[in-house]
Amino acid sequence: MTLNNASLEVTVNPQVGGTVMSIRHVATGLSVLGSVAWETVGAPIDSVAARDEPEWLTRFTGGWPLLFPNAGDACQVDGVFHGFHGEASIAPWRAEMEGGALILSRRFSTLPAVMRRTMSLSGETLTIREELHYSGTQSIDVMWGHHPTFGSDLLAGPFEVSCGAREVRAEAQYDPPTNPLRPGVSGRWPSPQGKHGIVDLAHPMAPWASVAYLGDFASPWAAIRRMDDAIAVCLAWDGALFPTAWLWYELEATAEAPWGGNTRLIGIEPNTTACALGLSTAKARGAPLLGLTPGAVIRAMIALHVFKPCGPVLTRPRGMPEDLTGRALSS
Repeated sequence: MTLNNASLEVTVNPQVGGTVMSIRHVATGLSVLGSVAWETVGAPIDSVAARDEPEWLTRFTGGWPLLFPNAGDACQVDGVFHGFHGEASIAPWRAEMEGGALILSRRFSTLPAVMRRTMSLSGETLTIREELHYSGTQSIDVMWGHHPTFGSDLLAGPFEVSCGAREVRAEAQYDPPTNPLRPGVSGRWPSPQGKHGIVDLAHPMAPWASVAYLGDFASPWAAIRRMDDAIAVCLAWDGALFPTAWLWYELEATAEAPWGGNTRLIGIEPNTTACALGLSTAKARGAPLLGLTPGAVIRAMIALHVFKPCGPVLTRPRGMPEDLTGRALSS
């Protein structure tokens, strides 16, 4: 399905997680979401749970899936199997157009909950509003996050990353050979201590593979600008619901299949929880999780602005919604 206006063209696949597949900036003709070199499947898997990352990657196009109620590794929690990156990212959603907006809805199989997602365009901004209704009789903990993955034309030349975070922490259990970060190290954005000195996370150079968590936001936003000012994106979100953002760099680093050593992707992933290894590991670490109480209703908002910049992006650009606060709990 397609959303478009004079500024943006957005394609969505409701059959696989309601994933935003591509976003093209009309004036420049440039695309900003990622792409992958391997063949993918545009239909849902037989179950609502990807057994592991390789199975999940058969549906991953480099776009923007939703992660819920798990984010990261597949795991068993309280007798329920949660697939890699959660049911929301891989299962089919009901879709309909309403007043120029795309409405996605799903009744989940892995927990008693319903979510409604509304995707709409205003100028150069895509806004996603989500509303979750939990009808369970027992309180449970979940993870909720977004996985916007950038690449294609946005990363086709030298680029820089900027954000409203003041701190960054490297994932302690992710350390491939091309990771310049010391596992588990914390530091000030964008210059934490690396294995061979200070690392510049704002200007990553291939080959590079790392996972880190952005935190202590003065304002919850992050941007990528191509340094020839051809194109830029700025992502902003509800910092009360999503206090952290996972920062994933996969820049021509991983040689194993299906990556092939030629994949250029950056994930900037607002999340409830600073743990990219799944719900079970997050619980074991004591990481903050999102608690759902009987009758809870939770709302979230996130927006992506796609534009032609004029120099470094130091704050949220004009044209983005001023208030993205959407969290509201009731029972």
